[in-house]
Amino acid sequence: MHAPRKNCRLVILISGRGSNMENIVQVIAQRNLPAEVCAVIANKADAQGIQWAQEQGIATEVVAHKDYATREQFDNALAQTVAQYRPDYVLLAGFMRVLTPVFIEPFAGRIINIHPSLLPLFPGLDTHEKALQAGLQWHGCTVHFVTAELDSGPTIAQGVVPIHQGDDAQQLAARLLPIEHKTYAQVVEWLAFDLVQIDPSGKVNVLGVNHRGVI
Repeated sequence: MHAPRKNCRLVILISGRGSNMENIVQVIAQRNLPAEVCAVIANKADAQGIQWAQEQGIATEVVAHKDYATREQFDNALAQTVAQYRPDYVLLAGFMRVLTPVFIEPFAGRIINIHPSLLPLFPGLDTHEKALQAGLQWHGCTVHFVTAELDSGPTIAQGVVPIHQGDDAQQLAARLLPIEHKTYAQVVEWLAFDLVQIDPSGKVNVLGVNHRGVI
C-alpha cells in the first residue's frame, strides 16, 4: 500500500482583511486538497483576517513591524515565528511589507506572492491607477515566487480582466478581486499536488499544465 500523502503545510501572511487568505482556506476544504493552513500571521494587531482565521480554528500570530527598530529586525522575528510552523510554502496575501533577504533566504524558493498587475508591468504600489493611466485594455494579477528584487520573482500564473471605458481604480480593483482569488487558489492546488517546479533557467513549469493563465 502507498503511504498517505503528506499535507502541504502553508503559512499565510496578511496585513488586512485577508480576502485571499479566506478564499484559500475555503478552497482547500471545498476541493479536499492535500494541504493545510498551519498559521495566519499578521504584521498588524488589528488585521481583520486574524479574527476570521481564529474563528476557523487556525493558529494565529501577530508580529508587529512597529515593535522593531529596523526592517531587518522585524524580518528576523517574523522568520523565527514562521519557522515554528515548518511550512512547505509561505503565502503572502495582502502582506504590505517589503521583505529583506533576512526573511527571504531561510525560505528561498518557498515564498509565494500575489501582485495586482500583469508583471513585469507595474511593480510596487498603485497598480490599478498605473494601468488606467497607461491606457491599457487589459489588467490582471500575477502569482509569483518572491526574490530579493521587488515583484521580480518567477511567474507561476496570471489572471486577466478587461479594462472598460470609464473605469476608475476602485472599479478596476473590484473587477480584478475575484480573478485574484481564482488565480491564487489554482496555484495553491498546484502546490498541494507538488506540480510547481523552477527549471534551471529560472522559469516556472507546472507539470501537466501547458497554459497557466486564468481568465
